[in-house]
Order: sequence, then C-alpha cells, then structure tokens
Amino acid sequence: MAAAFADAKAGASHKRTMTITPQYIKSQFDLFNGQYFGSQLPLPRFEVSDARTYLGQFGFRRVRKMPLGQAKPTDFVIKISRHYDISERQVQNVLLHEMIHYYIAFKGIRDTSPHGQAFKSLMHTLNSRHGWDITVSSRRAPAKEGGRPTLRKRLVLAVTMNDGGHFLSVVNPAYRATLDSQARQESIIASHRWIESDDQFFHNFPTVRSLRGCKVDKATFDEKVAAGRPA
Repeated sequence: MAAAFADAKAGASHKRTMTITPQYIKSQFDLFNGQYFGSQLPLPRFEVSDARTYLGQFGFRRVRKMPLGQAKPTDFVIKISRHYDISERQVQNVLLHEMIHYYIAFKGIRDTSPHGQAFKSLMHTLNSRHGWDITVSSRRAPAKEGGRPTLRKRLVLAVTMNDGGHFLSVVNPAYRATLDSQARQESIIASHRWIESDDQFFHNFPTVRSLRGCKVDKATFDEKVAAGRPA
C-alpha cells in the first residue's frame, strides 16, 4: 500500500561512510541476534581489519571430545574490513551475512555449499520480510578508499502523492509489473514513473518488493528523476 512509504529524508538515512569499531559491531550483533535469531547466538569475538580480500568473514574452530565424541564448533569470530568506503546500511548487511553463517554453524545445519540452500533460505527471509539487501557475495559494490565507486544500474520508482509528497524507491525488477499495477490503483498517488539510474544517491537504498519508499524534497526528486533514464 502507498501508506507504507516512509516519512523520512533520504539523506539522513543513507549517509555513505562510517567508522567501524568492534563496539559498534557488537551493538548491531546484539540487536540483530534478538530481532532475527531469537537471541540464540552466543557472543563471538569481533575484529575490525584492513583486509582487501573481504568485507566480512566468519570463522570458528571444531573441537572433538575424546575419545570419539562429536566435533563441536567453538571460538567464533566475526571480522569486518574497514578498508572499503561503505555505508552503515552496507555494514549491517555484511554483518547479517556473517550472522547467517554463524547460525548455520552453531545449529549444526547441513548445507549444500557455503552459500547453499540453507544459507539462501535464511537470506531471502531477512530480505523479503525485513527489507534487507543481503547478498550471497558480501563484496558487492564497495567503494575502495581513494578509488571510484562501483556503478550499478537500479530500477527506481518515483512517486508523487496527492498531498504533494515525493517518494523514491529502488525496486526489484521482477516486481515492477505488480507495483506498477498497485500504484495505478492507489487513490492517494497522483502520479508515478519508472527510471533507471546508476546515481550513487541510491547506493544504500533497500531493494523493495512492495509499495514503500523514502520521502525526499521536490528539488531532490526532480533532480534524480531528470538524471535518470526512463525505464
């Protein structure tokens, strides 16, 4: 429904860079552990690195009790790299990616591969039900320090409400037809249009599958729509 559009300024929620600390990672881990994992995950060790080979990494050791006991995972650690210029939202997505690995290891769930059916099932649940943008690869689209950000084209829905409000959403292309039909039927929507954009303004927008978005002022709305290509 159109009423699901968030009444918040895009710029305030999508700041691109942040300082990553173990204390911050712990605070987010505690939050997500309670919200999505039933507070079942014991507190791991948190490390912040300057690694270029990963954004996030989960690790543990297996200890086998003698004489023939089952090997149990222990010494859990979650690492986040600060080498890349990424937003807070991206850090949260990376952390959730690693927490899925943690949950699977801690619960002893058998998976078909490191990012197999069990991993993808948990990932899709968090994305579809809670609006996250977790991916199989946690290295997607970071901007390296001192370098140019990776450009990625996004499908953007631009909505003008009857009360004069303006909203922007990054939409999963598979849901375009459904959302287009819903937008046409919503009496509180004055008009809507679709554009394709690689503007880094949308770098940290969640990819939605329902009519919800971020409120922006008219100047920003007009600027982003004019800069995009009709889709």
